[in-house]
Amino acid sequence: MLLNLIYVLFKAVGLIAAALSIYHLSVSLFGTYRKNRGKRYEPNKSFAVLIAAHNEAAVVGNVVKSVNEMNYPKELFDVFVIADNCTDNTAAIARDAGAKVHVRENRKEKGKGFALDWFFDRLFKLDRDYDAVVVLDADNLVSRNFLFEMNDHLMRGYHAVQGYLDSKNPFDTAITASYSLEFWISNRMLKLSRHNLGLSSQISGTGFAVDTMILRKYGWKANCLVEDLEFTCKLILNGYKVGWAHDAVIYDEKPLTLKQSVAQRRRWMQGYADVFSRYFLQLMKKAIKDKDLAAFDCALYSAQPYYLILIGLNLVNMYVLNIGVAYAKAAEMYLDFRAGTVGPIMWLLIVYAVIQTAYFPYLMYLDGKLNLKSILSFIVFPFYSLTWIPVAILGIIHKDSKEWVHTKHVRSLDLKQVEEKIVKRKEML
Repeated sequence: MLLNLIYVLFKAVGLIAAALSIYHLSVSLFGTYRKNRGKRYEPNKSFAVLIAAHNEAAVVGNVVKSVNEMNYPKELFDVFVIADNCTDNTAAIARDAGAKVHVRENRKEKGKGFALDWFFDRLFKLDRDYDAVVVLDADNLVSRNFLFEMNDHLMRGYHAVQGYLDSKNPFDTAITASYSLEFWISNRMLKLSRHNLGLSSQISGTGFAVDTMILRKYGWKANCLVEDLEFTCKLILNGYKVGWAHDAVIYDEKPLTLKQSVAQRRRWMQGYADVFSRYFLQLMKKAIKDKDLAAFDCALYSAQPYYLILIGLNLVNMYVLNIGVAYAKAAEMYLDFRAGTVGPIMWLLIVYAVIQTAYFPYLMYLDGKLNLKSILSFIVFPFYSLTWIPVAILGIIHKDSKEWVHTKHVRSLDLKQVEEKIVKRKEML
């Protein structure tokens, strides 16, 4: 009886995981092309470019420099740095680089969400009014056309726009390579696809712009560990969609070690589990009541930690519970395949194998990211992907913890150095 119950449970898990995988994969196919760019606009919008920094002396000067080197009219943007609970000379370096620095000291309310909330109150009391706020991280570098792209999307009617997250250190280590592959692939599978379908993209923590009207009307008030997803949920619940600017590139520093990576991704999964518990039902209610596909899609997106665990349970079913009959199981699945009666778990493995060997590289090729180094990185990428499962479990267990874990940034590169590296990689194609 118990074995039958376990069998039925794993069958149900397999079916749910298969259904979600088919949904996400089907949506992702719409990221294989680019729509017509549409009308280009003259510089019109004014921007407050905001950089939240906690002990970022090693990198903050370069991000301020890259913002100031953008080719957008200088009179239409200002650079602000929040020196948040810093114990180093972040504030002095940012000020010397040309930023307007605001120092925040609050040991009780730690984290980027609280820092943004604090600054927005100050921003709205300044003498100058800005049309939009751009949020960056201290380790970022931005492409020279970044504000032009944000201006275009805001002029087209979007009230929030996310830019393309790239990597400034993609091949420092096996971990940075895996991170970079994941971001390059998700830019099309998760972001561009939804933009093409008329759904909502998601704010991704950095490299996004928000209309100040939205901030004045609803406030930020997103203080969990993934304030970006929380704010995205709030936007969608209030009828707004996040646009996607594929050509507005932000270069982000990826963690160098597995330990740093696990700490960062655990924080993300804690935040996702927290947001899921508070917004999933609200989003599904709106999806059903208003026939709102963007709300439905966002609800599923918030469920990522649980989706990853479903995948993990399938792997347990495949490789642990059946370890004693591995050869028999393999033969059984082979016969099922020959007979055309393949189960959902087998189909998942077949689809993943095809995706890993063909679809992922194709998406990278479309954005000029496929070269010898990125191809070799696919050797370690599956092992990195498997680490998401225990990370998701830890995130769910600790979802009520709001302690912010700071990721230390050390790669002091400027935009010119990153651009030179990109040119060299393209020559390897």
